[in-house]
Amino acid sequence: MKISILGASGYVGGELLRLLLDHPHVSVEQVTSERLAGKRVTTAHPNLRGRTTLCFSRLADLTPCDLLFAALPHGSFAETFNEVQSVAPRIIDMSADFRLRSANAYETWYGREHTDPPALGKFVYGLPELHRTEITNASYVTGTGCLATAAILGLLPLFREGVVSQHEVFIEAKVGSSAAGNKESASSHHPERSGAVRSFQPTGHRHTGEIVQELSLNGSPTVHLSATAIEMVRGILITAHLRLTEDLDTKAVWNLYRTTYRDEPFVRIVKDRHGVFRYPEPKILVGSNYCDVGFERDAHSDRLVVLAALDNLMKGAAGNGVQAMNIMAGWDERAGLSFSGLHPI
Repeated sequence: MKISILGASGYVGGELLRLLLDHPHVSVEQVTSERLAGKRVTTAHPNLRGRTTLCFSRLADLTPCDLLFAALPHGSFAETFNEVQSVAPRIIDMSADFRLRSANAYETWYGREHTDPPALGKFVYGLPELHRTEITNASYVTGTGCLATAAILGLLPLFREGVVSQHEVFIEAKVGSSAAGNKESASSHHPERSGAVRSFQPTGHRHTGEIVQELSLNGSPTVHLSATAIEMVRGILITAHLRLTEDLDTKAVWNLYRTTYRDEPFVRIVKDRHGVFRYPEPKILVGSNYCDVGFERDAHSDRLVVLAALDNLMKGAAGNGVQAMNIMAGWDERAGLSFSGLHPI
């Protein structure tokens, strides 16, 4: 299958390229960057030295391919979608432009009107664990927000079975610096970021819209999401606090998670009694497409604490996109995604 990547100079584009260069069933034809057009891709992605001789081209120079990945900044692809539909019969958009089904929801969470509301209904939300069947037959698939992916996968078994209160769901997310992209800012300046534990969006995080949308399985939940920047480069850890509506013990909760995820290749249930890594830990997931999910039942109340960890550039972005591509093509979902992470790092 011939693949091209639109907007490949950023972190997500670089991860897509790294994965696709080692994929057994694809060849990468073109990668675009208006800013770096004509330069080798190793200018932006030095880790790929010796792996490719590709150079960046411009959007206007894109030639037909079998599937196009779009890794443009949020807000850009919606304005480009009509222009590139003739390039490929299948498109996976890694931005947030088509993740929400409602134009009103998009305006609520992104603070501006959507530029192509009719196209929202053309895209399938690209989380395989929820939408595998739709992805199989889709022409257009979205990426998923990294915080949203961790939260949705962490909470899905509980909401699917309707065993937690939907009135108050509190989620605290710890976020690595790469989630902000590769453009410099005052907050990413090393003296300001190093050693930081900085609350940057205690309310109103845009991924809240995705979480509400995808977890509205038995009614629409009220989700309170807060995000905190930490010194780690890659990784997400969400800690969610919920109230059980049924008196479930630890074994019963474990069975819910096992039933939901027993056949999922990239979701692992982590709940050990001893050791440093008895709960999900993003550090050991760097470079992998796994989402590790765990929980703790509060013995003194009806509270359940859920934790989920992933690499924001992998299961939270590029890896999840490649997994969706594999499903669309009818290949093993694990193709090109076998890396298990590093320890120690």
